Amino acid sequence: MESPPRPRSQRRRDTERRLNHDVDLWVASASAGGIPHLIPLSFDWDGTAILLSTPRDSPTGRNLATSRSARLGLGETRDVTLIEGDVEVLSMDALPGETGDRFAARTGFDPRALKTPYCWFRITPRRILAWREVNELAERELMREGRWTIA
Repeated sequence: MESPPRPRSQRRRDTERRLNHDVDLWVASASAGGIPHLIPLSFDWDGTAILLSTPRDSPTGRNLATSRSARLGLGETRDVTLIEGDVEVLSMDALPGETGDRFAARTGFDPRALKTPYCWFRITPRRILAWREVNELAERELMREGRWTIA
């Protein structure tokens, strides 16, 4: 049985809860030749951007650095949040130590301590969609052009 649709304000609260409490998300990217790549990565959310880290020379690292865009997925297939965002590539030493410490504490993973060259990837959302069932599809867009469409 299908649940009644959540008000958009509830979907925004649910999305923000996921961003603040989930640790992993799916990162979809594509090569310059259009070959798709999907991988789970740990992340941190600072209220305005998503921070993740992966080797610069990995398929995801190369794709994000080249295209400067990503699609991220949070949640389950019947309670999904999709985020489309712009990517900024940063060297390991480009962020304040507190930011890296926060990422490591939240995710249990500290890329600064690895021998493989990692980069930070800061993704600023420009569009966020959230829905559970077909009855929430019509009003699934919660952010457009980097601005929440619901208070």
